[in-house]
Amino acid sequence: MSRTVLTFDYGTKSIGVAVGQELTGTASLLSALKAQDGTPDWLQLEKLIKEWQPQLLLVGLPLNMDGTEQDFTARTRKFANRLHGRFGLPVELKDERLTTAEARSQLFAEGGFKNLSKDKVDSFSAKIIFESWYEQQY
Repeated sequence: MSRTVLTFDYGTKSIGVAVGQELTGTASLLSALKAQDGTPDWLQLEKLIKEWQPQLLLVGLPLNMDGTEQDFTARTRKFANRLHGRFGLPVELKDERLTTAEARSQLFAEGGFKNLSKDKVDSFSAKIIFESWYEQQY
């Protein structure tokens, strides 16, 4: 498969975005989307989808460390359902436990505290979500 996959790290104020390629198993950071109480600018999201023409949308699913769902899990599922409803593309959910901690650790190692902007951490988390999803596929 050589699909393009737009990956999201959903949040109430910021939604991290990365674009992944199944052919290479790699993902690139895109600018995080601003959100107001979890609602993104749908027109901005539509522009991203038109630009990248993904065949799959991947959304990180927040779970507790023991694998159980938390309150925010339902909001994330709702976001994923809205993506599917608005754009008609397949949407998959991927366990995102520890991706933010891993993103912060890697970004800090690359550039210290100045590298830890919220937008960058969120989009780096989306990149990690894609990479872990890809590893499970292949």
